[in-house]
Amino acid sequence: MNFILFDDHTSEHLLPFTLTRTSAQIRFGITTIAQKWTFYLDNSISFLPYRTYLNTKYSPRFEQDNLYINARFCPSNPLVDAILKTKENQMLLWNNQIIALRTDQHFNHFSQINPNTFDQANLENQTTETPLFIQYPYHIFAKNQQAIEIDFEDLTRNRTSATISNTNRLIGNEKRFFAEQNATAECATFNTKNGYIYLAKDSEVMENASIRGGFALGQGSTVKMGAKIYANTTIGNHCKVGGEISNSVIFANSNKGHEGFLGNAVIGEWCNIGADTNNSNLKNTYDDVKLWDYPTQKMKSTGLQFCGLMLADHAKCGINTMFNTGTVVGVGANVFGGGFPPNFIPSFAWGGSNGLVEYQWEKFLETAKKVFQRRNLMLSQTDIDILTHIFNDPKR
Repeated sequence: MNFILFDDHTSEHLLPFTLTRTSAQIRFGITTIAQKWTFYLDNSISFLPYRTYLNTKYSPRFEQDNLYINARFCPSNPLVDAILKTKENQMLLWNNQIIALRTDQHFNHFSQINPNTFDQANLENQTTETPLFIQYPYHIFAKNQQAIEIDFEDLTRNRTSATISNTNRLIGNEKRFFAEQNATAECATFNTKNGYIYLAKDSEVMENASIRGGFALGQGSTVKMGAKIYANTTIGNHCKVGGEISNSVIFANSNKGHEGFLGNAVIGEWCNIGADTNNSNLKNTYDDVKLWDYPTQKMKSTGLQFCGLMLADHAKCGINTMFNTGTVVGVGANVFGGGFPPNFIPSFAWGGSNGLVEYQWEKFLETAKKVFQRRNLMLSQTDIDILTHIFNDPKR
């Protein structure tokens, strides 16, 4: 059986994060959604993007027996069992959403799938469990507690944590704490009373950091001295974080290395947050927060009282930047200056509260290459082509 994680039209609501990746590459909990499916299926997978320009990086692999799985959904034993029971030319639905379909057909885009040509089965008839999925950017942080708990149980089952220095203080159940080999921490406080704490390989927690579970620290990442990190926060691979962070998800290769508050936020890859940058996550009126929705091109209620910053890949902000409640920043934007910038900042915008202009492509590309070089990496031509497409898109 050949497994393909596909993006449906609903993945457009996950913009700006799906401008540069499929839904499967979103970090949610400890791992990405793609890594979760690889773990559960014990098999290689390929991807079917909704945005066709992403095919150069994420392309499907077809065989005679193809099982397409919705990339916005996270695996669980009941869900995987139901999907694997899907018969040839059958579609599995939940709440009118396509979760999976099995066919010998080779689809190059979700729009080619005609539900009327498939036999249909309902997940509700096979399990009472509500599947874990994401549909909007704020789901990434709002559902992160559940995702961390599931990933922790899966990754640590029948394993023993590595030993960390006795200079640290652990409050709560030690079985809720797990450190991979070569994870280090000194003079830090870990509180697992309300959630799990996971430290990946080669990660580091510096002195006087205070961390409350649920919390996940990715491979090669660092929590700097005196950091204050609250529950349900994920820091992806190769990041540096400091200051105060609450219920936020940082994908990978991004830095928030200094003081300042980040709360109820999602940060993409290759971002840099300037010193003493803060985001508001609660309106003075205590009203529900609205967030820019790309498909409808308007602000849309999240139904949440707490919602902060959505910062897409390669976006950066200067020192003392102030982001208002429910701010969305597109790919490659550079935000700076006093006052509050707009609640929606398009991709490749340059400026802040005093106005926005277009970021010069050559200047952006020069900076992006330098960011990669600092990590001894090279920005690939494939990634450059994807960024070029976004830059040239009038709806960016």
